[in-house]
Amino acid sequence: MAIKLIALDMDGTLLNSDETISAVNHDTITRALAKDVQVVLSTGRSFDTCFSYAESLNLTSYLITCNGGEIWTVDNELIERHLLRPERVQEMWERAENLNLNTWMISTDGVWRGMYPDNFSSHDWLKFGCDSEDPAALDTFIEELSYYDDLELANSLPTNIEINPKGVHKASALESVCERLNITLDNVLAIGDSLNDMKMIQEAGIGVAMGNAQEAIKNVAADVTDTNEQHGVSRAIEKYVLGD
Repeated sequence: MAIKLIALDMDGTLLNSDETISAVNHDTITRALAKDVQVVLSTGRSFDTCFSYAESLNLTSYLITCNGGEIWTVDNELIERHLLRPERVQEMWERAENLNLNTWMISTDGVWRGMYPDNFSSHDWLKFGCDSEDPAALDTFIEELSYYDDLELANSLPTNIEINPKGVHKASALESVCERLNITLDNVLAIGDSLNDMKMIQEAGIGVAMGNAQEAIKNVAADVTDTNEQHGVSRAIEKYVLGD
């Protein structure tokens, strides 16, 4: 089926290592937009840390943020929001602290990196994250969380873990966006590099892994493009949308 929407992960995919969009990627996205193809940023980032990129690309559709925890329009209208229970966030923070993991938490009122609130229940929590260079510590954390049935686990790097409410991920948010645009996931080209991209890459009409993607993503993708430093997003759009 014809590609009518391009879903783009940001870090490790659309963005270079210096967190900028290359001129090549920018130009190719502009040409896709001119063909009436929607472009949606689908990211683990919060709205505040990705909106400026959407503006710079002149996007006109939706933003999927916090791994599907929120869906926004480019006009700053909140469409969907899915929250973690505060007591669960506190439990995860305490477990991560006991394992000496670096933590970050995204609430609706900000990002808590290496910090925690006096009262977890005073905030609405979108995502919990932690990272470590100690694989054993991360494995232990994952094992401890496996006993909870209300969590969705993924990562954006091999050295981290990102957690959303069960059933909340980029693919579920993308399906919601497609319904609003009166298209299906078969009309989607999804591009990403990490485990938090896996489900959208599997469920999209065409799922493409970056050249720098984790091996698990390459294994499930329909194709593998160049790395984020070599304009892999541009190459995939050229191949599957522009036909150049």
